[in-house]
Amino acid sequence: MRVSEQEYRQLALEEGDRIWELHDGELVEKPPMAFAHGEILEELGHVLRLQLGRERYRVRVNTGRVQHTSSYYVPDLYVLPIELTAPYREAPDTLEVYDQPLPLVVEAWSPSTGRYDIEEKLPEYQRRGDLEIWRIHPYERTLTVWRRQPDGRYTETVERGGVIRPAALPAVAIDLDALFGG
Repeated sequence: MRVSEQEYRQLALEEGDRIWELHDGELVEKPPMAFAHGEILEELGHVLRLQLGRERYRVRVNTGRVQHTSSYYVPDLYVLPIELTAPYREAPDTLEVYDQPLPLVVEAWSPSTGRYDIEEKLPEYQRRGDLEIWRIHPYERTLTVWRRQPDGRYTETVERGGVIRPAALPAVAIDLDALFGG
């Protein structure tokens, strides 16, 4: 169903029990996810919160939106500088939407959204200029990383274990073996 951005924002606020995205004017409902999907995101969010603290960053898991042109997405997880949250702290009737590039955006693979995340959302995150984009595959136990380069292109690597440090968050070290094993 095609809707305007204004209609989308209103719907997203009114239907709090459903998660809606807007892809190029088309309304898309984000489906419920399986245990492994939620478990790995909650664990990653916890580890990121512990390492980042609350002074400079916030970690969002399946909440808030990122925007590029007329598309609005709810990443599975993302990290944002705290100053970007200021407009929403005293605005209970405002949809939380970020249009600036973020240091880290994460999607976790699932059978229902795996293709959509890569074919539709990943290119939009790259056009937004997000500094690092991850796709965690909880069943294959892999992490695909796209890092923005100074010329605007992205490099892609696949990690299967060890410690990874997001380029824009150098104080963070994620132990993939512990993340996948825990």
